[in-house]
Amino acid sequence: EGHPDKIGDQTSTPVLDPILPDDPTGRVACETLVTTGVAVVAGEITTSTYVDIPAIVRGTLKSIGYTDASYGIDGGTCAVMTTIDRQSPDIAQGVDTGGAGDQGMMFGYATDENDALMPTPILLAHRVAGRVAAVRKSGKLPWLRPDGKTQVSVEYENDRPVRIDTVVVSTQHDPGATSEEIRAAVIEHVIVPSLPTDLFDPSSSTIHVNPTGRFVIGGPH
Repeated sequence: EGHPDKIGDQTSTPVLDPILPDDPTGRVACETLVTTGVAVVAGEITTSTYVDIPAIVRGTLKSIGYTDASYGIDGGTCAVMTTIDRQSPDIAQGVDTGGAGDQGMMFGYATDENDALMPTPILLAHRVAGRVAAVRKSGKLPWLRPDGKTQVSVEYENDRPVRIDTVVVSTQHDPGATSEEIRAAVIEHVIVPSLPTDLFDPSSSTIHVNPTGRFVIGGPH
């Protein structure tokens, strides 16, 4: 949740959500960019209601855990810039008549591999990422910082998952935490509790924890 792309998602969505109940015909094309000490919300919003965008941005950053300026951004003190215009009249004239106003092509599928109906590798990667956030916020691993990424590689036979081959967890951390401490704690408190025992064997699966060796600088910074 502390990865810059995910911060953007978690900010843009709450800008949209309060508009629709008050203004079902509202039109929102909103993007969020975060960098060192600054969050920028830009786009086109046409609505008859009001949204407190700076409060949403700050609340999102604080809920994620960016509450310390030494992390490169602090939800309480960072600059929040909003550059919002009304929807282009050229686009609006197409939407006003009932058109979508844009084009999009989507493809994908559901799978019966699991109850979530999602491919097993991404489902498990989500579980690991969620567990990283949980142990950070609970204080179990207090040296964790909000940014990170996960990947789970799964071996298939006859289109069914049979074994987890590799797990990667890259997680931001305080400078005082050692590589050995991080690896042992992440395996014990994050990876093992997150993955199904019928697919994952810590003794035979490959595990990479912060494989570059250091991940202190991260997030929007």
